[in-house]
Formats: sequence, C-alpha cells, structure tokens
Amino acid sequence: MSHLDALLALSEIAQPDYTRAARTGVPEVILADRKSIAQNLAIAAAVLEHEGRVILSRVSPDLLTALQERFPGQLDTETNPTHPAPPATSPATVVVRRDHAHRPRPTGGQVGVLTAGTSDIPVAAEAVVLCRELGCQVQTAYDVGVAGLHRLQEPLRTMTRSRPVDVLIVAAGMDGALPSVVAGLVEIPVIGLPTSVGYGLGGNGVAALLSMLQSCAPGLAVVNIDNGIGAGAMAARIANRAATHRNQNQAGDHPGKTGESGWR
Repeated sequence: MSHLDALLALSEIAQPDYTRAARTGVPEVILADRKSIAQNLAIAAAVLEHEGRVILSRVSPDLLTALQERFPGQLDTETNPTHPAPPATSPATVVVRRDHAHRPRPTGGQVGVLTAGTSDIPVAAEAVVLCRELGCQVQTAYDVGVAGLHRLQEPLRTMTRSRPVDVLIVAAGMDGALPSVVAGLVEIPVIGLPTSVGYGLGGNGVAALLSMLQSCAPGLAVVNIDNGIGAGAMAARIANRAATHRNQNQAGDHPGKTGESGWR
C-alpha cells in the first residue's frame, strides 16, 4: 500500500489531531478501548510518523503484544510501577517513540500523585505517564488511604515541604474520602481521581465520585471515574504554568508571557 493509500484508508476511520499539543499543550491521546487492533495500529503508525511519538490509553494485553511486534524496541509502558510489565487484567498506558530524541523536555513542573489503595495504582499510573510526557517531574506515594491515615503524614510532608509540588492528584475508590482529607490539609490544588474500585451499593466508583463532588474541603476539583488521562492533563497544565512563572520570575521576564510545553 502506498503512503497516499494508507492516508486515505486512515481517513475513513480517524482524523488525528496533529495540532492539539500546539494549541493546548496536551497532545491527543489515542483511546484504544473499543477500537480493533488493526485500527489502533493504523492510527498509532500515522501519529508516530507525523509526531515522532504517540500515546495510547487503555491498551489491552493483546494490543500491547501487537504494538510490541509492530514497533519493536520503541515502547515505553507503565500501568503499575511496581511491576516491569502490566498485569494481564489491567489496561496499559503506552508511549511509542520513533527514537530517544522524542523524549519529553523537562519543564520544571512538579506533580504529586497519591492513591488510597494499591488497587488504585493502574488508574493513577495513567496520570503519571501523561504528566511525565508533558515534561513534569512526578512524585508518587501509594496505599496511603484513610483506613491508615498515619501513612499519609510523611508523603504530604515531602510533597509540600522538602520537595514541594505544584499540584496533587489523589486517586481513591471505595468511599473516596482521601482527596477531601488531603484538600483540607494543603494549600496547593488537589485533583480528585475516583476509581472504579469497590462493590455493592455505590460500587464501581459511584460512591467515590459522589463523595468527592460533595466534599466540603475547598480547593478540590474532580474528574470522572477512572479518568487518569484527564487528571494528568489538568495537573500538568497547572504544574507547567507554575513552572513557567517560576522561571520567568527568576529570569526577570514578564509574568504574563506564555511558556513552552514539555513537547518538542
């Protein structure tokens, strides 16, 4: 198939938004869920050729294998940072790069990511991957939920004092209480990330989402259930804008001038 034929075939199923990163600072992330393996591979190949890098979310184990075969040696994957490969039952967030030159440029943005439980890590990892791809440095602390609140003390001290971050993402399922607790303890923005961990009445993230929406702690914003990409995009925008202002203040530049994102 010629290059033109490939483009025409792709246009029948997708119209990749190649200018989104330039417009918004956040690139298009390909949602792999509910697309066939062939469709995902075609879209990924087109974006990779044009941009030098493509991000796919909710990648199934079968698609991950297909991506590894189609783009050998070019994949960075992260679902659960405690494991070298994603669990068979967990969708992955995958970054494919043309070469090492297409790694993100550090912006100075600082993001902290907390999870209430270990089961929340795969969703939080979506946010971690995207924040890093947008040039942010990310600190993580997992399994620090309200059932053992003493576990939260040290990570919060680190993320607000010794290595201060610009914004916190707090992922929680079940009762979804941790983001409200954190928002009542810190002066930086907190993004609540409800996960579908939980069962019974209010399970699958419903109670967690409603609890965060009903929070009485000011400074807490909430994304939808399992929307790690959305949380990561918002956190990176906040952190990168904060880093831009820090850099401008240090250089004596005008504070209203817009800086570059972590993409090159």
